[in-house]
Amino acid sequence: MTTAETPPLPAPIAAGPKRLGAFERYLTVWVVLCMAVGVLLGRILPAVTDGLRGLEFGSGSQINAPIAVLIWLMIVPMMMKIDFSSLAGVARRPKGLAVTLFVNWAVKPFSMFALGWLFFQVLFLPLIGEELAKQYTAGVIILAAAPCTAMVFVWSYLTDGDPAYTLVQVAVNDLVMLVLFAPVIGLLVGVSGLAVPFQVLLTAVAVFIVVPLAAGAVARVALVRARGKEWFEGTLLPRFQPLAVTALLGTLVLIFAFQANNILAHPLHVALIAVPILIQVYGNASLAYGLMWLFKVPHNIAAPGALIGASNFFELAVATAIALYGPGSGAALATVVGVLVEVPVMLSVCAACNRTRGWFASAEPHRH
Repeated sequence: MTTAETPPLPAPIAAGPKRLGAFERYLTVWVVLCMAVGVLLGRILPAVTDGLRGLEFGSGSQINAPIAVLIWLMIVPMMMKIDFSSLAGVARRPKGLAVTLFVNWAVKPFSMFALGWLFFQVLFLPLIGEELAKQYTAGVIILAAAPCTAMVFVWSYLTDGDPAYTLVQVAVNDLVMLVLFAPVIGLLVGVSGLAVPFQVLLTAVAVFIVVPLAAGAVARVALVRARGKEWFEGTLLPRFQPLAVTALLGTLVLIFAFQANNILAHPLHVALIAVPILIQVYGNASLAYGLMWLFKVPHNIAAPGALIGASNFFELAVATAIALYGPGSGAALATVVGVLVEVPVMLSVCAACNRTRGWFASAEPHRH
């Protein structure tokens, strides 16, 4: 068959370019530009940057209002795509979801804690000092405890992933994150030697997870009921895409503006922080992908699952680190380094998944 719904099995990625928008096609370029604009803003307009940094939800809350609003504009449309009633259907193909959840919540935060402790508090300690070692460890833990949400759909598309199953994987991870994000961070960051202000952490979870998830779910139910699913998914949701992309780019600019002094003052530290993050990304992607192969999960489920296990919801991680320890903290810098490596690294993981599609040939007849 050659219909759009069921492309022929071989259909290699190299056979023709994916029909990506300008944003997806030049992801790395946009991130570099946002970094440059943000750092420039932070350096040449420090008063403006300080003013934006000081806009909080309530005095002393440390929840940055501009970043929160941008995250809502970016995440709410994505949450509106999720039909939570579809979660019941995953029972027919549970293996892919089970692997994703295992890697994201039983392996990823704890392996990152171990890597952070090894590199920052042992190997790199003479170069960075004890206090920054604790801060950087906390930052990478926060990064690892936030599985990727929005960008997964781009990675899934690039690997010919099953969009419906990817949606289920993201939805379930978001629900689990709602429950486990705060406890996992509280446990592991506390063990790493840094105090965790739990009230601020719980407020961050409410602002950056609960609000957009609830708003998206409620909006979907109300609008589908009022205008129908076809209008909602075919007409309304596409209109939100430019807004979501703009919000993401704006978030990146603010992130790098708030961290301008840290990035310029500690270029060596940026490289050091990237080491455990890169090991973590490739290690978790390999683990998830290998388990998918072992359990004979189809490639169009295995590849997105590996990508979810490898990537991070960096917007949430950065916002949480800023809320907990301040915009100029080492923890915030560590999460920002996650932003720097995310796009090129994930594109390389996509390429690896596409090159190894043949490993999963025996599982492909089960593709839906």
